[in-house]
Amino acid sequence: MALEIEHKFLLVSDEWRSLVNRSEVFRQGYLSNNPAASVRVRIADDKATLNIKGMTIGTHRPEYEYSIPLQDAAELLDQLCARPIIEKTRHFVEFAGKTWEVDEFAGENAGLIVAEVELDTVDEAFQKPAWAGQDVSGIERYYNVSLLKYPYSHWTEAEKIHGA
Repeated sequence: MALEIEHKFLLVSDEWRSLVNRSEVFRQGYLSNNPAASVRVRIADDKATLNIKGMTIGTHRPEYEYSIPLQDAAELLDQLCARPIIEKTRHFVEFAGKTWEVDEFAGENAGLIVAEVELDTVDEAFQKPAWAGQDVSGIERYYNVSLLKYPYSHWTEAEKIHGA
């Protein structure tokens, strides 16, 4: 079974910006979201994927990803995916031997910026950079699929500031 193991953090500063080594623009939408799994279509620059992810809340869950034709992905996003479409720029930052992915959201989720680090094992130790703050891995509203139902633009100021 494919397994995604990641920690997601709020950011406490913009220091990460000077460390970005590349960025990709993402458009992604959801074909299905049920209690067991979500099915996502994503276009990242000129590559397209279909992703199936288990709905376990926390730092690890089953995940499967497959390349699909770019034209098919565009049609799925335009015609079949739930709204709003998730738009974001993913910035890649190297820190302490790990690639951190900083997602800067646009559209209805503009203003939300989170950093993720993927691990090889559930108990793998990693160094957290000074610009990464609260770990929000177990808070469901930070999941991309949750941003469909409750976009960041609808969050209260307390939700935006405190994470929990």
